[in-house]
Amino acid sequence: MDTGTASLGGRRSGGSTVSVAVATAIVVADMVGVGVFTSLGFQVKDIPSGFAILALWIVGGIVALCGVFSYSELGAMFPRSSGEYNFLSRAYHPAFGFVAGFVSATVGFAAPVALAAIALEQYGRSIFPSAPPLLLAVGTVWAVSVVQLTGVRHSSTFQLISTVLKVVLITAFLIAGFVIGTPQALTFAPQAQDIGYVASAPFAIGLVFVMYSFSGWNAATYIVGEMRDAGQNLPRALFSGTLIVLVLYVALNAVFLHTAPMDKLAGQIDVARIAGTYIFGEVGGRIVSGMICIGLVSSISAMMWIGPRVMMTMGEDIPALRVFSRKSTQGAPAYAILFQLTVATLMLFTRSFEAVLDFIQFALLFCSFFTVLGVIKLRITQPELPRPYRAWGYPVTPVIFLLVTLFMMYYLVVDRPLQSFFGALIMVSGLLIYAVFRKKSASGPAIASPTHPAGRK
Repeated sequence: MDTGTASLGGRRSGGSTVSVAVATAIVVADMVGVGVFTSLGFQVKDIPSGFAILALWIVGGIVALCGVFSYSELGAMFPRSSGEYNFLSRAYHPAFGFVAGFVSATVGFAAPVALAAIALEQYGRSIFPSAPPLLLAVGTVWAVSVVQLTGVRHSSTFQLISTVLKVVLITAFLIAGFVIGTPQALTFAPQAQDIGYVASAPFAIGLVFVMYSFSGWNAATYIVGEMRDAGQNLPRALFSGTLIVLVLYVALNAVFLHTAPMDKLAGQIDVARIAGTYIFGEVGGRIVSGMICIGLVSSISAMMWIGPRVMMTMGEDIPALRVFSRKSTQGAPAYAILFQLTVATLMLFTRSFEAVLDFIQFALLFCSFFTVLGVIKLRITQPELPRPYRAWGYPVTPVIFLLVTLFMMYYLVVDRPLQSFFGALIMVSGLLIYAVFRKKSASGPAIASPTHPAGRK
């Protein structure tokens, strides 16, 4: 690690205690939510082809891997927890990093946590019909947060066990689908008309939603400061986790199409339940609901772990946020965890998370775009920087990711102009808050930056 990286942050966040297996589990857990269990019904309406549907998910996985290669290079260069906050600060300016950190630390993780909790509430009704729905959602988030407050060691154990259980259950579902499911009159081999489907507008639009299902491939970069030998293990965790999810996603969609008639899936949200009913009979719905609930607990755990690390790192740099950098005796950023828990709980009670998610999608894509662009920028402007890992396929892989992300941002602006506008306003508000913090620190401790790591001794 170069001295510039070591000075930025002053210390490794939380100690090097997270293994590559746990980091991989975080990536898998953060990625596999409800997206893959709900997207297919809308895809088959306009793309009635088994080959084209699987190609759609394969392409999405390849694009995610292109992002993995770039983020791995940056994470190995600058092994400090907080993801884009750290990367954009180093590649461009601390103000840009603050904007990304502001979005992530305030609502970027809290809103998806609330969404996952509400999904768990809905699927949990078939298992616990008498349980108060909101209590189930809030109780899960609070229980997972208590685990996070106990420190990295217990968090690691819980994350690894819950994620392994999630993958085992999905694998069992896949095996059952192919072994006891009744095959449909559908082929996954390429047909002449598939070229038209792959080159169509619905395929391109479908890729936008597939990429949302793949979001989370960068999860381990938010806790890279707590990883053992981050220069080697971060690329391994990001690549392994994303590849596992790619295989699971393709296999799940293949099972859905293999076991359930396409016309029964078209336009439906609960495609997993429909396929489960065809595989297991009437009890199939409960089996699938249980599988998804366990998977959602794992996802909530991952987001409640990595999200607070952004606020923690910002607290290390910015005097006004110093309280969030404080850790418990077990090494957990307690105030940062409690802050995210509070925001997520408020969203659950007010049902405001769906609107927030709409508003921040553009901002999140914007930050990811410039993070990957930062790899190219640093290769040109600072070629002498130590690079323990160099992005595979450079410059082709970063360019592929940039083009797809640019298309997604264009789609959001055209399809959801108001939400994109508010997303831009959120980023502007982050800049204004940064300016206020910087002004206040002018007469006191300076805001830490990659070149001037002040603000603490």
